[in-house]
Amino acid sequence: MSSFSFNPSVIDCSSFWTGKPPIYGVCPGVESDGSIKSLPQVKTNASRKELLDYFDNTWTLTEVLFDGLASEAAYYRRPYHKLCHPMIFYYGRPAVLYINKLRVAGIIENGIKPEFEQLFETGVDEMRWDDLHEGSEDIWPSINEVQQYRADVYRVVCEVIETHPVLDDKHMPITINKPTWALLMSFEHERIHLETSSVLLRELPLECVRKPVAWPTLTVEKICKPSEENSMIILKKSEVTLGKPTDWPSFGWDNEYGTEKRIVRSFSASAMLISNEEFYQFVIAGGYTQECYWANDGWAWRSFRNVKAPVFWVQVGPSGLHQYKLRMIFEVIEMQWDAPVCVNFHEAKAYCAWRTEQEKSVMPYRLLTESEHHTLRDGKEYRWNNDLRNGGEVGVTHSSPNDNGFYDVFGNVWQWCEDHFHPLEGSTPHLYYDDFSVPWYDGQHQMILGGSFISTGDEASIWARFHFRPHFTQHAGIRIARNEDGDPACDARRIGNTITYETQEMLDTYLLLHWGEEHQRFDPLLAAHITFPRVAELPIACAELVKRFAVGKDRAMDLGCAVGRTAFELVTTFNEVVGIDNSQKFIDVARHLQQYGTLEYNRKDQGMQTTVLTAMVDSSIDRHRIRFEVGDACSLPLYLKDFDAVVLANVLCRLPKPSICLERMQGNNGLVMAGGILVMTTPFSWLPQYTPSNHWLNSVKDIGNILTEFDLIYQEEIPFMIREHRRKFEYIITLATVWKRRLPSIKI
Repeated sequence: MSSFSFNPSVIDCSSFWTGKPPIYGVCPGVESDGSIKSLPQVKTNASRKELLDYFDNTWTLTEVLFDGLASEAAYYRRPYHKLCHPMIFYYGRPAVLYINKLRVAGIIENGIKPEFEQLFETGVDEMRWDDLHEGSEDIWPSINEVQQYRADVYRVVCEVIETHPVLDDKHMPITINKPTWALLMSFEHERIHLETSSVLLRELPLECVRKPVAWPTLTVEKICKPSEENSMIILKKSEVTLGKPTDWPSFGWDNEYGTEKRIVRSFSASAMLISNEEFYQFVIAGGYTQECYWANDGWAWRSFRNVKAPVFWVQVGPSGLHQYKLRMIFEVIEMQWDAPVCVNFHEAKAYCAWRTEQEKSVMPYRLLTESEHHTLRDGKEYRWNNDLRNGGEVGVTHSSPNDNGFYDVFGNVWQWCEDHFHPLEGSTPHLYYDDFSVPWYDGQHQMILGGSFISTGDEASIWARFHFRPHFTQHAGIRIARNEDGDPACDARRIGNTITYETQEMLDTYLLLHWGEEHQRFDPLLAAHITFPRVAELPIACAELVKRFAVGKDRAMDLGCAVGRTAFELVTTFNEVVGIDNSQKFIDVARHLQQYGTLEYNRKDQGMQTTVLTAMVDSSIDRHRIRFEVGDACSLPLYLKDFDAVVLANVLCRLPKPSICLERMQGNNGLVMAGGILVMTTPFSWLPQYTPSNHWLNSVKDIGNILTEFDLIYQEEIPFMIREHRRKFEYIITLATVWKRRLPSIKI
């Protein structure tokens, strides 16, 4: 890392600002007192000047936030939970997305620095609270290098806004199907990172941060405990309509579109968000030490972290005193008992269970559903605490209630919901960012609604639908609810029966399938008395088919690579191999084998008996030519294309919509290049919990009807077995097919 100087006393320090410095009259959104606020979300019919003002405001908001890092070391400091990259990644990531999305849309032709545009392309989304992301610390460039890149990107985007013909009057307004949608998308993506990065700064040690000169004033109203009663307000049965109209004159993310009408049963909800004082009662009552209030995953998280209070509560003195101050983004202040508590989903649910017991409520307390949040709204706009009007959350009665009697329906802090993140009917991924939402429709992400004090742009709109894993802390809190119709069932939209490969037993099973020798899979003592069926080693058989039929030998992809054996076999023939799987655990194992070459695992034998085996990569294999990534086979980024060969082994019948995956093989951004091959195996084991029956493909003909640019050149039946233990195996006959993509016809 090179040296990097900070000058907190000079706000227009040329060594830091890569866009417009936060000076009144220079940067849009900077007020006369020197603090910066967010401009309202830009409209789709905006002029070039309005677009440029919104971009400048967006860009400088990010840099004001990062001006809050107090030292060079802070940029490379990982958060305490190790579930995210260091801050240097989030300093570079928004800038990279401008370039990548403008290229995908065809507005600009070339990138600026390809290695950055790959390094900063993808973040992390850890499956569990114990998936500690031990990323390499030496991959990150210096601050000066990233700063220079940001300066270059700023100039490119300004030039696009000021001069590019796509923004001429004849091409306006911007719509969802025009290339200029990518520009609005980039604005709003950066604003998402403004908020998520602010949470990471709030989690850093206090010595790593300082309050930027241009940061909005923190409203501190009172430090005494509030006396207002947080009453429950009953709402009658009603109907709500969800979904942003496609002609609404502002940008929206793909998950906001679609339309659903839902019946909302009679329920009651708290007039205010749950305050720090209300949550304090849960803490001092021992709520964090009593497993009965917690779901299994929640208790496992609490135990692993040894959590005793919300993460932003700063303990003062011995833990038994229960005395706390409050950590804000850049400072620690006296506890604001009237402010809404910020917790994760696990803590919010535990509070609801405790509150139910305390009040002996017949109807259990819970969180809001998405439909109920719509019911709280009254259709009017209020001066909510969002758009950075304040430098942090404020008291739960700071704003006026709406016509239905509810405070902070929008703004202050997000509200955790019972619903899993899910698509609305008719919602489709957008071509320019096809993996923005789809990978997270997995039953592992909880919805948050309403926005926070630092939500800006689309995030601060009434259409915003966002999500986080239940163990992540955000500027998010609690509004409690309960049914009022006598039925305790909750109508939240939940995604069940999701495919997860998180158990160690499942990992061990796949390691044996991929890396076990024949004598390790089949018990020699049993083999002396019975004859095991002759079966193939499927990962190796797939690689052999590729080597047999592929003409080009430059690049190959193993899509659904699991723990990586096929990818390692392919690298003996191809110059570059990319392995992709939707399971972070599988990818972690594959990366471990890539780095170290060996990995111990347990083979289940009988009862509690196990044998330790070692997966070992052949020492002759050049492991450096492989890259393993987490990815969704139905939503791969468009930069992945033009492979000489793609392997799709036993993945098809575990996809929610397999046709999307197959269609991705062809077309302008096809995974398989013209003349390349697709090697696919499938046992046609369709199950409704994975794939709706209307998307099942029942024959090779059904597959061929989708692969319209391919010819079927080979097929065979391949039997293989998956061992559960020494006396139990799953015998599978998978159909292997080889498809060759036709070369384009030459017109004479």
